[in-house]
Amino acid sequence: MIFLLLSILSSSAIYVVFKLLDRFRINSLYAIVVNYFTACVAGYLGLERTFSVDDTLGQDWIFGAALLGVLFITVFNLMAITTQKSGLSTVSVASKMSVALPILFVIFYYDEPTGFLKIFGIILALIAVYLSSVKTKSGIKLEKNTLIFPLLVFLGSGIIETLIKFLEQNFVAKEDVALFSTSIFICAAAIGTVAGIIQFTKKKIKFTYKEILGGIALGVPNYYSIYFFIQALRSGMPSTTVFILNNVAIVLLSTLLGIFLFREKLFRKNWIGIALAVVSIILVAFTTR
Repeated sequence: MIFLLLSILSSSAIYVVFKLLDRFRINSLYAIVVNYFTACVAGYLGLERTFSVDDTLGQDWIFGAALLGVLFITVFNLMAITTQKSGLSTVSVASKMSVALPILFVIFYYDEPTGFLKIFGIILALIAVYLSSVKTKSGIKLEKNTLIFPLLVFLGSGIIETLIKFLEQNFVAKEDVALFSTSIFICAAAIGTVAGIIQFTKKKIKFTYKEILGGIALGVPNYYSIYFFIQALRSGMPSTTVFILNNVAIVLLSTLLGIFLFREKLFRKNWIGIALAVVSIILVAFTTR
């Protein structure tokens, strides 16, 4: 349970840092590139065994880690496009509702047992995520020509969590969690660097010390959110329980942090979502087998 709690705290810290990046007008792409390099350093410092490049490239999970690195950058860009075209609420709902994909994967692929109360808790959790994430009175309205972007965010985010579960279950040794996580960020850092250079060449946006500080502040919780999430998945708790508790608790804590730290206003549907989130956490937690 301690790893799950640390994963929730780390992921919620990412939300706070992103809000601060916007408040201090820090270039998000540059900060994200620095964030990936910071995550690589954090992973290197946390390695539990010696390694070499040849050894790492020879691991069974290396192609999966590279794919995750690509997905990290791709989904980030899709989220940015979705935010521009459909709003922040849309991208928030699309990314968080994607928890349904790894849950279905675990239930059917690993034949994980689920009782009525647990299934009811999962359904409540999805409703809670939606209601908590929508920050407009009218809800979410999508145009046909922009529907593809939130759909891709939904699929991409779900694939990331599903792939992490599949790789850690089948290929990642206990002592390789840090190396696996670091490899993901190395790939993401490489692609992000290319994207950053392209942006600098085209738009001549300056790279300042603020991007470095913002990237470091983002990179540490970013790395540990993945590291602790993987450790939580292999802690002995059912994976469906980990996915639900992790995602719903992040939504709940992020919402509360938004209220107390950034004075965000909530609508009635958001408060209903928070209440349902608490109920779903109780149901899922207490029906764990």
